[in-house]
Amino acid sequence: MNLPIVAFGSPILRKVAVDIDATYPNFEQLLANMWNTLYNSNGVGLAAPQINKSIRLFIIDSAQIFANVDDEDKEEITAYTDAPGIVETFINAHIVTLAGEPWAYNEGCLSIPKIREDVMRPQTVTLTYQNANWETFTTTFTGITARIILHEYDHLEGKLFIDYISPLKKRLIKGKLNDISKLKTRTDYRMVLTK
Repeated sequence: MNLPIVAFGSPILRKVAVDIDATYPNFEQLLANMWNTLYNSNGVGLAAPQINKSIRLFIIDSAQIFANVDDEDKEEITAYTDAPGIVETFINAHIVTLAGEPWAYNEGCLSIPKIREDVMRPQTVTLTYQNANWETFTTTFTGITARIILHEYDHLEGKLFIDYISPLKKRLIKGKLNDISKLKTRTDYRMVLTK
């Protein structure tokens, strides 16, 4: 099932999400719906707060990034990716360490459609998490995969990628953000504003 994406301006996007356990109601169906929603909205990552669930759950598919790059851009992106990328579920993720020289990459967000900005993030992240089978891992990720993880992880912490841009850039996109928060921005997927 395709779930609606929560739009910028919804309070849930600013809440810190809570850990869950294997008894979370209808978890397998929720996860299947999240994957369906991710792919139908052409995203590479989706966090539970974006579908109106304040729980520590997100999914990523960084393999799409490398698969969809033009040959001329592959050399540049290869420097920042752990090609071929991963497809993974992250439950109860918590950052252990961040490392590496911060680098800029143009990010967007399904909850903030039609706005993209360069964001500086570290090259690597080590985190503890559980996968879809509730197995626990402590793993280090790099490049594009690390960036997507950090973007989705921010959703669990009530942060958005626009929090990293300059006050001037925020002023320049204020009108677009207002339109999104009033559901006046057209998307190829369904969006909702929650209270």
